[in-house]
Amino acid sequence: MEKLEASVVSTVFRNPENGYSVLTVQAGRTEVTVVGVLPELGPGEQAVFTGDWMEHKTYGRQFRCALCEIRVPTTLLGIERYLGSRLIRGIGPSTAALIVRHFGEETLTVMAEHPERLMEIPGIGKKRCAMIAESFQEHQGARHTLIALQSYGISANLAMKISQKYGEASLDVIRENPYRLCEELEGVGFRLADRIGAALGIAPDSDCRVQCALKYVLQEAAAAGGHVFLPEGELCRQAASLLQGAPENCARQLTALLLGNELYAETAGEDRRVYLPAFWRAEQEVALRLRQLMTAIRPEPAAGTRRAIAAFEKRRGISFSPTQREAITRALGSGVFVITGGPGTGKTTIITCILELLSADHETVLCAPTGRAAKRMTEATGAESRTIHRLLEYSGEEGVFRRDEDDPLEADCIIADEASMIDLQLMCSLLRAVRPGARLILVGDADQLPSVGAGNVLGDILESGEVPCAYLTDIFRQSETSRIVVNAHLINQGQMPLLNEKDTDFFFQRKDSFRDTADTIVALMRTRLPGYLRFPPAEAAALIPRNLQVLSPTRKGDCGVNTLNMLLQQALNPPAPGRPELTWGETVFRLGDKVIQTKNDYQIAWVRETEAESEEGAGVFNGDIGFVTAVDQEDHALTVRFDDEKDVIYEAEDLDHLELAYCLSVHKSQGSEFPVVIMPVIGGPPMLLTRNLLYTALTRAKRMVVLVGQESIIRRMVENDHEVRRYTALAERLRITRELVE
Repeated sequence: MEKLEASVVSTVFRNPENGYSVLTVQAGRTEVTVVGVLPELGPGEQAVFTGDWMEHKTYGRQFRCALCEIRVPTTLLGIERYLGSRLIRGIGPSTAALIVRHFGEETLTVMAEHPERLMEIPGIGKKRCAMIAESFQEHQGARHTLIALQSYGISANLAMKISQKYGEASLDVIRENPYRLCEELEGVGFRLADRIGAALGIAPDSDCRVQCALKYVLQEAAAAGGHVFLPEGELCRQAASLLQGAPENCARQLTALLLGNELYAETAGEDRRVYLPAFWRAEQEVALRLRQLMTAIRPEPAAGTRRAIAAFEKRRGISFSPTQREAITRALGSGVFVITGGPGTGKTTIITCILELLSADHETVLCAPTGRAAKRMTEATGAESRTIHRLLEYSGEEGVFRRDEDDPLEADCIIADEASMIDLQLMCSLLRAVRPGARLILVGDADQLPSVGAGNVLGDILESGEVPCAYLTDIFRQSETSRIVVNAHLINQGQMPLLNEKDTDFFFQRKDSFRDTADTIVALMRTRLPGYLRFPPAEAAALIPRNLQVLSPTRKGDCGVNTLNMLLQQALNPPAPGRPELTWGETVFRLGDKVIQTKNDYQIAWVRETEAESEEGAGVFNGDIGFVTAVDQEDHALTVRFDDEKDVIYEAEDLDHLELAYCLSVHKSQGSEFPVVIMPVIGGPPMLLTRNLLYTALTRAKRMVVLVGQESIIRRMVENDHEVRRYTALAERLRITRELVE
């Protein structure tokens, strides 16, 4: 990083919410632009900016600041400009000139130590003097806090967040226990808190450090691995590795956390399961509520249902298999029922039949975990489907839904599609809103990857053997000609897909290197597939990102998500006059870019404009995909329209949770369906090159699949049926609840 010593000329832009600023500064005889999250600076102030030079497409050369060290103005002109910048309430340019003329070089010392002397200036009485003194102290205090925080290695952006959360107590909080930041402030991990702790001289074996490491390991196990708990031995080993300390100390501090109810544990065999409290409560609640729903409805005679199914078949000109008829009959007679099966096995047709059979006497609602999955369900069934968050009427506070046990859904039957994506906490929220006596039907493919969030709800329910379910294996006649469907089932059975057939919807392009694979994918996206699919040239720019989706097993490497996104953005949406862009970190967001939300944000506002009304709300969720429809370079913000027609304005602090989406990881694609899927199969870590990952990728495609790479990698993925086991106990808890109701 470089250093730039300069004096402030003016503030071009400042966002008071996050501190993002654009300054014009004087460095020697040259005026330059400095951008970044900065303390509030006035004209004439001296500062040393640490950062890097960058070339902005529109505004030219800029200095992106990561650290700012403010120097006290030393010249009379500098002091006068600072005081006259209107940063201090009660002082304007003319008053600033009077103060500096009276106190000279001692001006700032007088204001800091003897503010009552300001009443020596004509026009400044007792009341105005008090206002000036208070404003000066507030300004200096906030600035001192930001600078002091940065001295501990905290970025300017994070320093601003800390200052906003803790205010004047920020430094006291940090000095007393910096590890609080891990739990109380988003974006702070253990390593950052530990770096601050080391700078403060906190002992390596201090209680707060060890306890923070234990909780952090559990949080990361849930976020990165989907684990609901960790065995005690594994938890202590991982924490000791993180701390570079002894597991025995971790065990002692774990006992303290358990005694304080900050963590929960229960014995299982020779080890104990250790939970974060929220997951412990959610797992118990999900098991109990499922059992209560199952026992609230008594099976009804099936004769009438069989006649209704036969009438449906006659109207639609279809014929269900015996398994499908049994699935419909049992679903209508059960409190909770699971329908699982691969592509082409008729899950959607079964849902449509259930909807029609219930429509006369029951209110039925459809839902899915993501906007894309809900939209696809609506298109397939003709009935309205909503995201689970929207169904439960998210109320604007993190994790809080208006619909719960005190205000349940009025529906008699809730059908949730893509159930493999529903994590433990979302399932808990859904079950709270299902009134006693209503039916819950879960539909999903158990062979797909589990949810991104913690838990393996669908898999655990099926494993428990406690919930009535139907496994669909027969492929519908309409799907037998699709090689996507046939190959997905072959892969699921451990067999190689059919790669070399002509005139199908499944293609394989053999390439031997990562670079050739990446170049081929770019060419397929830019020209070859649009030509093959006969996209009108005038509409191709819009049709390509909406219809063609690249999925990658990995994030890193020449064929990983990060690299392919940069290559595809350059090929499909390059810089151009009239196409504004915004740089955030290492990512350039450009008008027209395809983007994805990477983390649940319960607070961000959205607007949905329809012909009938304008609807407002809050919340964008992990996996939501949209397009950049506006870029405001002056305010450093952009607007994204998501698949459910929500328009969301992203300001600087929100951009951390937004990524390009020309290429997605297979995990992020869950619940979505794309007309065409292109996937590199050229190598990567064995833990990612698995059968169910390949299967999940293929089943995202509706019209065509193109694999690019090596046949040997496809074979390796098909043969690798290893699934990383998630630590969950829902299946066991479901079996235990049987004893509670018998």
